[in-house]
Amino acid sequence: MTSNEKIKEKIDQYFADTVSRRNYLHENPEVSDKEYKTAEYLKKECERLGLLVEDAKNTTGFTALLDTGKTGNTLGIRTDIDALPILESENNLKNKKTVVSKNKGVSHACGHDSHMATLLTTAKILTDFKDELSGKIYFIFEEGEETGGGIDAMVEHLKDKDLDACYGNHQSPFLEVGQIKVLKGPSHAGCAGVEFDVIGKGGHGSRPDKCINPLTATANIVTALTTAWVNQLDVSKTVTFGLGSINGGSASNVIPDRCNVKGTLRFFDDKAGEDALEVLKEVVNTTARVHKCYVEFSDYTRIVAYPTINDPDLAEKVITSLNDIYPTSFLDGNPTYGSESFFGYSKLCPSVYTKFGVRDEKNGISAGSHTPEFDINPEGIKYAVGLQVKFALDFLKGAFDD
Repeated sequence: MTSNEKIKEKIDQYFADTVSRRNYLHENPEVSDKEYKTAEYLKKECERLGLLVEDAKNTTGFTALLDTGKTGNTLGIRTDIDALPILESENNLKNKKTVVSKNKGVSHACGHDSHMATLLTTAKILTDFKDELSGKIYFIFEEGEETGGGIDAMVEHLKDKDLDACYGNHQSPFLEVGQIKVLKGPSHAGCAGVEFDVIGKGGHGSRPDKCINPLTATANIVTALTTAWVNQLDVSKTVTFGLGSINGGSASNVIPDRCNVKGTLRFFDDKAGEDALEVLKEVVNTTARVHKCYVEFSDYTRIVAYPTINDPDLAEKVITSLNDIYPTSFLDGNPTYGSESFFGYSKLCPSVYTKFGVRDEKNGISAGSHTPEFDINPEGIKYAVGLQVKFALDFLKGAFDD
């Protein structure tokens, strides 16, 4: 039996357990930075495998170490563990779901339950293959991906672990089961949060001349951000501004004191994102002053996440492993403008982030992430596990060594 056949046999052998774990995690979601019971469950599962569990400081995140006792490469494989404050629908786009959150108002609408189940099964299979390996594997369980609340603590925790590479995986409702997307270079955009209050002087709507209207100033700020802002940026480096919320006033005959504005910037170049944020602040402040208003920026106005950039050489190695075990699964494509905390691992070592398909449109499984109808076909997890195990085996067996 070939190595690939052994991997697939193990995946099938453990698949019922994989689905059971995913279902348990799906039914018991916890929001970002409060994943206490989730972490407890995951730790117990890792300890059953004989892995060395070590908490990261000031976080529910932790690592579980598989140490072969032999000199070799050190690989990190990461999953996120948090859910979203979204009330889940009992139905997907066509049918009743097989499993639904029991925690009302919280759900795994981004599929992190499938990521955790994937990593637990990956750890189990690699533990079975331990005698064939040399080196170490850190299974990384990161809290608060949706908020970015856990990445700094995890990077600090891992900085002395001497990782040679780090691998991450995410479900995609836009890829069919069996498809896996691997990009060389940019994978996810960076994100800067934007929130500010435009402050004027309120009063009666009949006497605008006695007031300083922050709504008028805000309207001009928004217009300026679609023109003057863009014209000050390097056109070769894409930066987008998404306006998400304008909130000011509540009555037709009252001019309010202030108006709140929220949005995000997205970018694929660190400096372009940093420059764009500074230009945005300048445009907002200058335009407000023209209208005799002033601006207060909240602490949210900062770089929340830098771009996730796949190391090209490491991505090529992942593609090599993928083509070996699943010759028809590989997909190339464009990066997403969504953001990811996975960027933090590239501070430590070469890193790569892939997408695996969970779409099954004929059964209503095609709703986008972060929606109440989001659902997955768990068959997609088989391919995610297969690639993670195959790449880890190749990496720790020295298949890519020069």
